[in-house]
Amino acid sequence: MIAALNPGPVQHFCKKQEINQIDQKVSSEQITPTQNERRNINELIQRISSQFRKELTDTTVDRKELDEKIKKCIQSEIEKFPASYEEKRRLEKLAIANIIGLGPIQPLLDNPEITEIVVQRYDNIVVEKNGKIFSTKTVFSDEQALQNVINRILQPVGRAVNLSTPKVDARLEDGSRICATIPPISPKGATLTIRKFNNSMMVDSKYLELGSLSEPMLEFLKKCVQGKTSIFVSGGTGTGKTTFLNMLSAYIPENELLITIEDTLELQLKQKNVRSMETREITSSTMESIDMAALVKSSLRMRPDRIIVGETRDGAVVSLLSAMSTGHEGSMSTGHANSPDNLVRVRIPTMMEMDKGSSFSERAKSLMIAEALQLIVQLRRLPDGKRIVSNICSVEGVDKFGNIILKDIFIYDYSDKKFKYTGFFPKKIAEHLESNGVALTKNILDPEVV
Repeated sequence: MIAALNPGPVQHFCKKQEINQIDQKVSSEQITPTQNERRNINELIQRISSQFRKELTDTTVDRKELDEKIKKCIQSEIEKFPASYEEKRRLEKLAIANIIGLGPIQPLLDNPEITEIVVQRYDNIVVEKNGKIFSTKTVFSDEQALQNVINRILQPVGRAVNLSTPKVDARLEDGSRICATIPPISPKGATLTIRKFNNSMMVDSKYLELGSLSEPMLEFLKKCVQGKTSIFVSGGTGTGKTTFLNMLSAYIPENELLITIEDTLELQLKQKNVRSMETREITSSTMESIDMAALVKSSLRMRPDRIIVGETRDGAVVSLLSAMSTGHEGSMSTGHANSPDNLVRVRIPTMMEMDKGSSFSERAKSLMIAEALQLIVQLRRLPDGKRIVSNICSVEGVDKFGNIILKDIFIYDYSDKKFKYTGFFPKKIAEHLESNGVALTKNILDPEVV
């Protein structure tokens, strides 16, 4: 206990200094509650949650004002505990994190260096920093504590995980994406994955600074976007496809009408003429689910110059390819694929099969893809966590066997660890750019050409 009756100036100074040291210590440390602290916190959580139950479930309540009221209530309740100053501050931090914040993972969310949080079990949490996975000492007290935090995350968006809905995808208020599961679909316990939303836009200069691509590659992509080239950004999970698409969108002229379509709003287009649409997954029989395909079809009637789909993963690709071919040139999207060849030969054809009521021959699929898509930008994450543009290739048409012809314009040489121009000049793209008032010459691709 820190106690002093009628302290003199020196005693008062020492006490104040000691209190400051304790405050700094508790503020900076990751607290793992003792058994006694856990018991006290659980009792406090029950009391506070019961007291503010109505406000906590009311989405119209001002969250900042409510949080301040709850903090004051927590502080008042903790002062009644027969504990030392340090113990009270520990309890206060734990209580605030568990009632207002997101428990032990709140510091991870607040850490700007962490891009992803993966709760594999309540006592096994890893994070991603700079593209690499690191273990943490952070744990939840038990399985129930993890499930409570999951439902607290979902509460503001009117969702919950339970036996009837054991898997939920949603987003936090800041745009971070989450995926949560509970038993029975994750038999060993609840899981939670949070991909944090990046508030600071990755601009083109940052990509150059990080060595993600070369200046000729960036200049070429800039001209392609300005000249209405239809582009797919391809890559595996965590390669930064949406972030890269967002960077490319900055090159779209201000006077164009744009529509973005996403499962979760992540794109941060800065143009003034932007309409954003988001899918809606509903389990209620009284409301209609709105999927990506429905939104793409609706967007065609909304007079956009370009449609930008955050990620295409189903039959919506048919409507998107049709849009790219019929008056919405320059539209863009991302897709999961290991290579450009994998994208056009496997991934997109498979998605086309998901379009309800449509049936395409293999040759028809190839012709449709080759007519709509002009450029593929392949992203890859290297073993050291660095993200690069591994290929920029042109879609050149279909050969006599019905295979889509791809020609690399730029590649990343893994042995030399350098970006290289292949020497291929994309005449089809150059002609398309010229028709839209953008000039492309070989010296843009290869500065050494005079």
